[in-house]
Amino acid sequence: MYIFRLSGTTDKGIVEVTNCFCVPHKEHDDQVEAELGYAHEVYDLNRRVNASELIVGWWATGNEVTNHSSVIHEYYSRECNNPVHVTVDTSLHGLRMSLKAFVCVTLGVPGGKTGNMFTPINIEITSYAPETVGLQLCQKTIALPTSSQTHAVQPMVDLAQVAEAASKLLSLLDQVLVYVEDVLSGKQQPDNSVGRALLDLIHSVPNMSSDQFAQMFNSNVKDLLMVVTLSQLIKTQLQLNEKLPFLCSN
Repeated sequence: MYIFRLSGTTDKGIVEVTNCFCVPHKEHDDQVEAELGYAHEVYDLNRRVNASELIVGWWATGNEVTNHSSVIHEYYSRECNNPVHVTVDTSLHGLRMSLKAFVCVTLGVPGGKTGNMFTPINIEITSYAPETVGLQLCQKTIALPTSSQTHAVQPMVDLAQVAEAASKLLSLLDQVLVYVEDVLSGKQQPDNSVGRALLDLIHSVPNMSSDQFAQMFNSNVKDLLMVVTLSQLIKTQLQLNEKLPFLCSN
């Protein structure tokens, strides 16, 4: 099992994890030895870059809570208020890397023996658009043959990415149409949450004519071409700056 310290922010009962780092440790039958000095040094270095990030909990590899979890969680309870424990199933049990989140709840009677219980809480994974593109590119290495030595995948050109996105969009629209037709014909029970999501999707589409859409599209394309042209000019200027000193020295 690997232990990682979680850092992020807490607001109105919602914990947002934005960073983590590994904590070297050794596990024994009845105790856990961790290099706390290393953990504090890395945390202090991280605070210099991300001053708003605080310790919010810890996560470990595995698909369940172990006997050592209570010992580790007790330490993080002194580092922050009500720490969160996250487990990441790296064994791919069920053919997916599942994540589970827990908080520790104290059980017992006042003045008597007390114990702790890890209670599951909801967890949601969010990402920025560039991170999603990078992960999708990494997933394409799975389709490569095992005999390949490089396992390298080159990024697609812009037009190929647009074509792939349009193909995925058409596939999703086909699934939505099949669901709507099955509900109208009585083959499937309607889901209120799906209906509200479809209604919000329809309302989010701007009401404009074909001429207005063409004008907006052409304007965005011009802006994109301008950005590409400027980036190429900057790249050329940097290359010239690298080669001019070498030519002048000769």
